[in-house]
Amino acid sequence: MQNVEAKYALGAPENRAWLNEQRDNLMDFGHAFPSPGGGSYWLGDDGTPWKDRNRETWITCRMTHVYSLAAFVGHPGAGALVDAGLRGLRGELHDDANGGWYAAVTPEGGHVGTKQCYAHAFVLLASSSATLLGRPGAAELLADAQDVFLNRFWDDEVGLSVDTWNEDFAELDPYRGLNANMHSVEAFLAVSDVTGDESWRKRAGRIIDHVIGWSENNDWRIPEHFHEDWSLDLECNRDKPDDQFKPYGATPGHGIEWARLITQYALSAPIADSKKAKLIDVAEHLFHCAVADGWDADGAPGIVYTTDWEGKPVVHDRMHWTLAEAINTSSTLAHVTGKPEYAERYAEFLQYADEYVIDRVNGSWFHQLDRNNRLLNTVWPGKSDLYHAAQSMMIPLNDPSLSIAPAAKQSGD
Repeated sequence: MQNVEAKYALGAPENRAWLNEQRDNLMDFGHAFPSPGGGSYWLGDDGTPWKDRNRETWITCRMTHVYSLAAFVGHPGAGALVDAGLRGLRGELHDDANGGWYAAVTPEGGHVGTKQCYAHAFVLLASSSATLLGRPGAAELLADAQDVFLNRFWDDEVGLSVDTWNEDFAELDPYRGLNANMHSVEAFLAVSDVTGDESWRKRAGRIIDHVIGWSENNDWRIPEHFHEDWSLDLECNRDKPDDQFKPYGATPGHGIEWARLITQYALSAPIADSKKAKLIDVAEHLFHCAVADGWDADGAPGIVYTTDWEGKPVVHDRMHWTLAEAINTSSTLAHVTGKPEYAERYAEFLQYADEYVIDRVNGSWFHQLDRNNRLLNTVWPGKSDLYHAAQSMMIPLNDPSLSIAPAAKQSGD
């Protein structure tokens, strides 16, 4: 590459130093997340907890996971923060009567009773990371999470995860979605890496096979929403296109994120070399389509949130998580394929993060910018958690065949 500043150049010592500095800044930002009961507060613009918002299970899990990563790199106080999150997941967020985890605890101490696959996937991720770290109670939490997930969310006949139950697991919502399945894949790979149980990796592969079929038949734009029988619902939320978790149309950030997870699976699964090559080729197609549709799509840098099924932008806002996943996947594909185009994209994404997304006044990253890269808070006010940003400062430096917690532990050993 030419004319790339050293701190953005994948593999350069300056890049490693810069990533580590940004990682440490992020870890410093989130120390105030635990409530007295352990559930994570939603963090505001300067890291001050917003105590008038629900304490979400998925955020608690993400912060528990992030500070497990922090502990592996020697961040001061990380272990105690992991323990706080575990306390919340064993305590106020756990449904002792019906099993599983509430979606959230309200500021008044009540519960949002729905049982979400999305949140339960993050319980698997958090508990596996904390188990690898050796924190008290983490292994028991992981065993509970595995049991609940297999009994309630994993549809072994289809090879996909269902989405949402009511509080007592008596009624299953007919909606089916790929966001929860994407994080199921991430969690399954992590559980397999931590426990050595390859059945979880096989389940991840079954989900991936479905996603490949759907995306190949849809010009590499991944359908997100489905009916109860897994038939496509391509018009879902057309009237609410910027929905926080179920936006209308294609989500380039998810195409990018799937590309990395598929690559990780390809590198780690005991499959034939021909299938590994096919999977990496799929990952490249997904990445290329998402970046072509989403990056600089409207005359300004950044990745748009959503497009229609022809690749035309629908919601032009730039979400920080999309950029984080672009950093992860471009670095992963650069390592795996050796193609310079991915290192060039990586440098481009890092420079954009440096210039627009990193908040040098209050810390962490701006979570939402408009099409002109000005701060916006309609979908992601404040700075809820550190998961995407922190991982994007670590994944480029670690083994792409491993989930990030085992990779970080390996690097620290």
